[in-house]
Amino acid sequence: MHNIDIKKTAIEALTLEAAAILKLKEFITDDFTQVVNDILGLRGRVIVTGIGKSAIIAQKIVATFNSTGTPSIFMHAADAIHGDLGIIQKDDLIIAISKSGNTPEIKVLVPFLKQTGNTLVAMVGNLQSFLAQQADYILNTTVDREACPNNLAPTTSTTAQLAMGDALAVSLQTCRQFSDRDFAKYHPGGALGKQLYLKVSDLSDHNGKPSVGPDANIREVIITITKYRLGATAVIDNGQLLGIITDGDIRRMLEKYEDLTAIQAKDIMALHPKTIDRHKLAAEALHRMRQNNISQLLVTEDNSFQGIIHIQDLLKEGII
Repeated sequence: MHNIDIKKTAIEALTLEAAAILKLKEFITDDFTQVVNDILGLRGRVIVTGIGKSAIIAQKIVATFNSTGTPSIFMHAADAIHGDLGIIQKDDLIIAISKSGNTPEIKVLVPFLKQTGNTLVAMVGNLQSFLAQQADYILNTTVDREACPNNLAPTTSTTAQLAMGDALAVSLQTCRQFSDRDFAKYHPGGALGKQLYLKVSDLSDHNGKPSVGPDANIREVIITITKYRLGATAVIDNGQLLGIITDGDIRRMLEKYEDLTAIQAKDIMALHPKTIDRHKLAAEALHRMRQNNISQLLVTEDNSFQGIIHIQDLLKEGII
């Protein structure tokens, strides 16, 4: 059994990486501001390139850019010098990511990037490197050391690159006033997107409209609740919503009454039921259910009963 304090080792790694991120605040210079402004004015795309672990970070930055309104493409530095340079168009801006700025691939690639005439941004941890000296702008991601005990494996340095990329993306998003509605356009299939566009009616319209009259007997009430499998039924009189009867109301009725023959819906219904307009977001329905510790809401439109949305509907859509 080893004698290494695993918790201590993990905490030390996190402390090193956290310190590196905080130090990045000192590196937010006029170059950073100019890069943001140049990207905002681009007619083309942002091309992000790198080699090794920096290439993986580049892919993540591209994904974040694309999902927040900045059209971007990943170009692997090794593939670029073997034909992928054709990705770059005249109106694009290039961000090259490298810790050392002196890798063989970068040294081969940079002269070709300079020939295209595109703006070249270096996200680099060595300000004296070949990449830094050739770039139009520098995003400094220098770190004191890697979290790796041998100071070799990219750990702290890639964390700093990732954080700098996030700082760029958030700055661009803020400048564009990129809203949650805009975000939903780029995430229509995910849970995040569903929270921003899925409406109550998209779910409740598939559930039917369980309802009984105020004079309905208990047998009719139970049959209606059972038929629709939503755990409740609305109580309606001449189109007016009077109340709701849930499974819980039925159980409480059985505890309270011995003779059930004369009980009607109006005797056990809950007045002033919790409702939600069918045009509201499904995420709002979830919020109201949690707020009131209930499993369903009556759906309305212009105070007219339209159906029921159940918490299971939200679970199926992955909103919870």
